[in-house]
Amino acid sequence: MTRDPQLRAETLAITAGRPPAVPGNPLSTPIVLASNFHADGPVEYSRDGGTDSWRALEVAVGALEGGTAIAFGSGMAAAAAILESMPTGACVVVPSDCYAGVRALLADGAAHGRWKVTAVDITDTRATEQAAWAADLLWLESPTNPLIDVADLPRLCAFGRDRGARVVVDNTFATPLLQQPLSFGADYVLHSATKFIGGHSDLLMGLAVARDAESAESVRRRRVLAGSTPGALEAYLALRGLRTMPVRLERAQASAAVLAARLAEHPAVSRVRYPGLASDPGHARAAAQMAGFGAMLAFEVDGATAGDAVCAALRVAVSATSLGGVESTLERRAKLPGQEHIPPGLIRMSVGLEHVEDLWADLDQALRAAGSAR
Repeated sequence: MTRDPQLRAETLAITAGRPPAVPGNPLSTPIVLASNFHADGPVEYSRDGGTDSWRALEVAVGALEGGTAIAFGSGMAAAAAILESMPTGACVVVPSDCYAGVRALLADGAAHGRWKVTAVDITDTRATEQAAWAADLLWLESPTNPLIDVADLPRLCAFGRDRGARVVVDNTFATPLLQQPLSFGADYVLHSATKFIGGHSDLLMGLAVARDAESAESVRRRRVLAGSTPGALEAYLALRGLRTMPVRLERAQASAAVLAARLAEHPAVSRVRYPGLASDPGHARAAAQMAGFGAMLAFEVDGATAGDAVCAALRVAVSATSLGGVESTLERRAKLPGQEHIPPGLIRMSVGLEHVEDLWADLDQALRAAGSAR
């Protein structure tokens, strides 16, 4: 599937994955609560063929990314399906900064001899190309989680394909509204639909989007064999969230730009990581390959104690993990296992839909409270 050139992404998010427009049909695909179906039809058991609830979401996300989407019970299930499609002994190149769950899964597979893993700073394009020269799988993430680093996706995707490697891009932070990695040459795009696609912190789901039928069938088979299927209600909620993602992201992204600029001037903040800032190392790349700078940012304060104090002092934003919801969330990521590369005072922020002035007042008072408590 390729993205319809006649329709903009904001329109596709509303129109794709609808039932046929015939008199009497509902506008939205109803929730299909069924495990099995009458024999001799196109689907007899939902794990094998899916339901209309899954397929509607898959059609919509596939239309936005320009590929074939396969829905899973979580983002990690989608990631595992892609990795498990690789042969034993495969060489995998992965960002040194990427989602902690993927890092843990890769480390576990490497410890059991499933694959060989090389971690690399993907902001260093030449070093990444050298590491991926003989790779079987090049795993990319941009912007990265949680350092908000930006990779040169067009160049790295082209390099991976030229060398015969499978190329995967985790597009969770950017969403298909801000970049479409399949158009750069990626084989798979990964989404945690739990985040911006669902958008309301009320579901777990993942999506793998493949550039061709063979790649799609490979991960779809992994879903069948592993049973990593989504729930009907989760698929319905994710599609409903997708319908409003363009307006949600527009609002959150605008607020993120304001907050990043103000945080950069705050005396308690030593660094802000947001590609929308002209001073950010990833600004030029993001401007060239993204349609916007997103709603994720990170900022650094003076150590772990100060970071925890900031999160504890919040009154409007929420101290919680995950991201992409209507509420703003902040988390000191270095407190989690396997995050030793992260500065101890780094706080990741997912900007939500609250009024930007209320968010700023909350951040300012939390930063001041943390400073006075030292």
